[in-house]
Amino acid sequence: MDNKVKTYLQHFGISEATQRFLGKPQRMFIGGAWLEASDGAVAAVIEPSTGGLLGSIPMGTAQDLDLAVRAARQQFDGGAWSQLKPLERERLIHRLADLVEQHGDELAEIESIDMGKSVVQARAVDIQGTVDTLRYFAGWASKLHGRTVEPSLPGNYLAYTRKEAVGVVGVIVPWNFPLQTMAWKLGAALATGCTVVVKPAELTSLSALRFAELVQEAGIPDGVLNIVTGRGSVVGAAMSSHPGIDKLSFTGSTPVGCTVGKSALEQMKRLTLELGGKSPAIVFADADIEAAAQAVANGVFFNSGQVCDAGTRAYVERSIYPQFLEALAKYTATLKIAPGLDPDCFISPMVSPQQQQRVLEYIALGKAEGARLYYGGEPLEGPGFFVQPTIFADCDNSMRIVQEEIFGPVLVTAPFDTVQEALTLANDSQFGLAAALYSNDLGKVHGLIPRLRAGTVYVNAHSTLDPSMPFGGYKQSGYGKDMGAEQLEFLLETKAVWITLP
Repeated sequence: MDNKVKTYLQHFGISEATQRFLGKPQRMFIGGAWLEASDGAVAAVIEPSTGGLLGSIPMGTAQDLDLAVRAARQQFDGGAWSQLKPLERERLIHRLADLVEQHGDELAEIESIDMGKSVVQARAVDIQGTVDTLRYFAGWASKLHGRTVEPSLPGNYLAYTRKEAVGVVGVIVPWNFPLQTMAWKLGAALATGCTVVVKPAELTSLSALRFAELVQEAGIPDGVLNIVTGRGSVVGAAMSSHPGIDKLSFTGSTPVGCTVGKSALEQMKRLTLELGGKSPAIVFADADIEAAAQAVANGVFFNSGQVCDAGTRAYVERSIYPQFLEALAKYTATLKIAPGLDPDCFISPMVSPQQQQRVLEYIALGKAEGARLYYGGEPLEGPGFFVQPTIFADCDNSMRIVQEEIFGPVLVTAPFDTVQEALTLANDSQFGLAAALYSNDLGKVHGLIPRLRAGTVYVNAHSTLDPSMPFGGYKQSGYGKDMGAEQLEFLLETKAVWITLP
């Protein structure tokens, strides 16, 4: 850890537990053992608010991934985990949730320091979401069952179905919500009796490694959860093609998801892909303009826009367009840009200098395409990877800043005249992860919901999530669902059983 990071941590203060965790060498978690990469390789961990060196993590290899799969397979095929009764699995998952809650402040600090996000938002959203997800799926462990069928064919039969865990699940986690996204995938997998191998994003692996310590403390058998850190091109590629993995769950960009998906399908793996988004928000003249402006801003600038379902396209009824832009800019100006550990931070840094540069290039492209820069659009002077929240006005759907996922604090806006025009503009995208409607006319809202090509529709809000509700997209935004009862079907095999009776 360099002096820039030390000074930053001392200025805002972190818990002794977080200090201890950050001060020790990081290792992968495989079969209950803490291991270096098989070739000894490591990669630097950079703290986004300062740009300073935080530490290092192992750069795992295909050999390390194979070792993790073997450990997971051993537990699934006859280890202690496979012998547990459903209520015993349920109790262990609840115990894990309790530990996450007890260490919530520490985990929030780790997540903030590693990814750059607001520590307050991390505690309220990421950590609480992790706890809620584990508890929700813990309850499902004892409620999974098949059904008895009365056949119509001649003869005397007992016919029933069984729900059986799919096997070893490979999980590839993104860098924007590392712990919470892992919990989405892990909670359901553990509830069904699967075992898991996780590859965290190489940019944000620390919370997964601390979580693995809690898994051990909870008493979950060694090998049920395995963490292999490293590059997607190495560990992720090995995971998608490994014959010992039965199911792959990936969250990330659409291009990478397509590559991973093709490799997984060659092995006939079960597959869930939660991919990119360019979610529209439609604001009608009958909406509460101030409330809608605040909700749209929160929906695009939360986590500095590094959110897959961020509402990055706002289509506003022409009669209120100027007034809405004014309210939007006024509220955006109140959002504090600060390091993640600042308790008043809302706009945090980009996760890396590469992501900062990517966002700035898109802002420059928007200007070149003829969009009107209405607010922001500049990097911040000084340390860290900050970009001002940015609002473009008078955009056209042919522009790349409207069609392509930027993954930063950039909102594009345009006016519309009719309901049909708004719907056409909203659906004119390769993505279909989410959409939002702002209106007090419930008849209009209910008429539009079925016509929006999106996996989730928010009304007078954005990014309202709950573990009981499924999350996943249409079109190029992916396949399958995380969370909700719907996720369980992607982790279970249905076996038909026929017994001929005398």
